[in-house]
Parts: sequence; structure tokens; C-alpha cells
Amino acid sequence: MSLRNLNKLFFRIKSYISFIIKSKNKHGVHSPFVFDLITKCFNKKNPTNFDQLFLKYKKELFKNTSTINVTSNGTISNMRQVSKISKSTGISNKSAKLLIKLMQYYKPTSVIEIETSLGLSTAALSISLPNSSITTIEECRETGNIAQNLFNKYQFKNIKLIIGNFNETLAKQLNKNTFDFVFFNGNHTKKATLDYFKLSLSYIHNNSFFLFNNIYRNFEMKQAWEEIKKNPSVTVTIDTYQWGLVFFRKEQQKEHFTIRI
Repeated sequence: MSLRNLNKLFFRIKSYISFIIKSKNKHGVHSPFVFDLITKCFNKKNPTNFDQLFLKYKKELFKNTSTINVTSNGTISNMRQVSKISKSTGISNKSAKLLIKLMQYYKPTSVIEIETSLGLSTAALSISLPNSSITTIEECRETGNIAQNLFNKYQFKNIKLIIGNFNETLAKQLNKNTFDFVFFNGNHTKKATLDYFKLSLSYIHNNSFFLFNNIYRNFEMKQAWEEIKKNPSVTVTIDTYQWGLVFFRKEQQKEHFTIRI
């Protein structure tokens, strides 16, 4: 293992130990807003039909042995097998179930997702929010095409997939509306994460909320998460280790929670 990978591994282990030490469950939470989220959302069971539909979509990707050119920021990185992409970068079953529960709890009607990839998390959004408008952005045309074909096959008619550069496309889409929910699911660098966050702040309302995926993926993401927590527009933040949840409710005092799920 290279020194770089060893440093990444050490960072993840150290971060997880710190999370376990700091984290609480419902019994250690004194905020009614967060307590309700834990007991009425996080701890609630998923409807079986939702789980089955997501798993069916995922299984189809796992069986796809075709290869595609994967691009990032307009540059072709390499030829990769679809099944391997879905296994290495796709949302886990646990996270998909949690995402579905979160969407059913808050029921956002206007959603934007930054990075579609093969559409696994987008599928979970559509399954849980059949009557909402979901816009998802993907930079790689070939992965986007595979996702779009599956959206059509599974009749996820409330998804609008846009292929394009994140910075340019996000600005255009945000400029059209305010959004109830923004899912930051790609480009895990400090600069990009903070740029997307600051851009999105102009298009929120009091009950909007953000979800940042992989906040401990690397040191840059941890730095970005710490800056997001301090932003004056932010009131409540919740660290679940895999995710960072951000709320802007003016009626809430500024407070951070570290929650085991």
C-alpha cells in the first residue's frame, strides 16, 4: 500500500473513532426537532415495496458487464465496467434505505442532486418522492446515458437528468427556482463542495435542507464540513459519519449534533 493510501486509511480510522466517541443516540438528544427526526425517521422501518424496487434497479447495474468511457471535468479517465462502477461508487443499501426514509419524512417537492453517476441514489429519491420534481446533474455522458435508460425502463418520470459541467449547470438550474432539498453527491474536494454550497444558499427557504455525502471521505471534505457548520445561514447540522445534514430553520438555535444511526 502506498504512503498516500496509508494516510487516507489512517485518517478514516481516526475520524471514525472520534465520531464514535462524540456520537449520541436519541437518549442523548435534547432538541425536539432532532429527537423527532431520529425517532420518527431514522428509526422507522422502510416499506418493503420501496426496498424491493431499489434493489431490483441495483441488481440490474450489478449484472451489466459492458464498459464505458468515464469522464470527469471533460477528461476521459479510463474504460470501466458498469458493474464495477456501481459496486465501488454506488450508494449502499443502508444509505439508500435511510435516504428513502428521510425523503418520506420531509417530503421535499423540489429536489436537485449533484452527480447522478449511474442513478442509484436518484432512483432512491424517485421511489420515495413519486410526486416531486427531481433534477439531477451528471458530468459524464456515458454514465448519464445508462442512468437515463434505466429511469425510462423503471418509469421514473419525475427525474430530469442534465448532462454538463457541475459549476455551469448547477448555476443555471438553481437560478430557476428555490429548492426544498439539495443532495451534494459528487466532486469531493473542499473548493468544489464549498463553491456548490455557497451557490445554493441563494436559492433556499426556511425549511430547505442540504445533504452532503461522504463528509469524511478525505481531509478536504472534513475541512469543508467544518466551514459549512460555521456558516451564519446554517442553524442545525447533523453528522451521521456517512452524511452531513444541514438545516436553515430560523426558529432553531445554532447547534451541531453527532448521531449514531
